[in-house]
Amino acid sequence: MGKQDSHRSQPVSGRYHDAMVRTFSGIQPTGEVHLGNYLGAFGRWAREQEPEHFFCIVDLHAMTAPYDPPVLRERVVDVACWLLAAGIDPDVSILFIQSHVREHTECTWILNCVATMGELSRMVQYKEKSAQRQSVSVGLFDYPVLQAADILLYDADEVPVGADQQQHVELTRDIAQRFNARFGETFALPRATLPRAGARVMDLQQPDRRMSKSVSSPQGKILLSESEEITRKKIMRAVTDSGTEIRAAEDKPGVSNLLDLLAATTGAEIAELETRYKGKNYGDLKRDVAESVNGVLRPVRQRYAELRNDPAEVAALLRRGAGAAREVASKTMDRVRERTGLVAS
Repeated sequence: MGKQDSHRSQPVSGRYHDAMVRTFSGIQPTGEVHLGNYLGAFGRWAREQEPEHFFCIVDLHAMTAPYDPPVLRERVVDVACWLLAAGIDPDVSILFIQSHVREHTECTWILNCVATMGELSRMVQYKEKSAQRQSVSVGLFDYPVLQAADILLYDADEVPVGADQQQHVELTRDIAQRFNARFGETFALPRATLPRAGARVMDLQQPDRRMSKSVSSPQGKILLSESEEITRKKIMRAVTDSGTEIRAAEDKPGVSNLLDLLAATTGAEIAELETRYKGKNYGDLKRDVAESVNGVLRPVRQRYAELRNDPAEVAALLRRGAGAAREVASKTMDRVRERTGLVAS
């Protein structure tokens, strides 16, 4: 962690960094939530949550591409309900909507005056997304700075991300170091953390590609919102491989994906499953995967339905989370304003 380690015993934003590790996770409300989101993120976050964990539904990030306002509003609430249904506990962690804490946008402007055009133009995700669009918004170019503000406002020690987001966390560290050098020690330096373990959930029809909100085929992804019967049919129709042997191998991506799903939903080791299914056929494996996946998702789906039927309770929980987040973010912004020479109001 380099420079961060050198000041872990110094107070930043009213807390000591050698106390409990603070974690920040941002979740975009785009696309429909699927099994990969649950096994790879939501469920794991619920198991690992602690009092210093901030879960932020980053609705401002979802505005960098053309969108339908009513759909965005629905998806924000939808993601909140799935997170709560997965086990995120508002009495333990802080769950809130990004736009409900206005310090995010204020901090972004100040960090924009520290970040450089060159480093933003080198962001791989910007290059990839801009190449797919005829018209590119300033927001798409600049959203890594908003992401930096999201993280730095809460003095996060750790940011759990996928490999595709590591570059953005490194940019966040660079911006924080530059700000600290220019204006004095202000921000903690976060580090990206990759999942220690978790399902690598692949598309059921294209097992060489991850299950994705935007890319996966309709029959290739299991939506949390669909019925158990639809889930069962999709798994029974999953692509397998030539031959009949049930084993995990590079030349058997379809079977490997099914074994990964069964391991993730039962806790069994792959080697154990290979032994268990020796001499059995693909249909046996698929039936067991379908039953196991539905068994894991059943209480989550039931809890989601309850939450969706009580919008007032969900809104109240999100307001409470925003209040707790704002208490931390406002102290950080007080420090930022003072360090940068802004006149106190």
